[in-house]
Amino acid sequence: MSIDLLEGTTAAPPRDNGELVFSEPWQARAFGVAADLVDGSHFTWDQFREHLIEAIAEAETPVDSGEAAEPWDYYRCWLTALEHAVGERGLLSGDAVADRAAAYASRPAGHDH
Repeated sequence: MSIDLLEGTTAAPPRDNGELVFSEPWQARAFGVAADLVDGSHFTWDQFREHLIEAIAEAETPVDSGEAAEPWDYYRCWLTALEHAVGERGLLSGDAVADRAAAYASRPAGHDH
């Protein structure tokens, strides 16, 4: 199944003239990881879309704590959905995701690949 399954839904990725739009390298990588996991039959686009719709709804929900909400970002929602899908399938534990994220975050600038 292709990414086109997400078109016409709240989960559709940003496009410009029909091409996917990524403003940061990590966004393209997160997209690619999800696509590879779908291609590898670890989950379907339908299953991923459910997580993505939930992440988008959560991001759009006003914060009641009085502090400013983070700006809405589609690919942050994508990443949250990917983490949930991977965790749900037991492909990687939450601790392993946190450890890998911390390791990547601690690398010097320019070494983000």
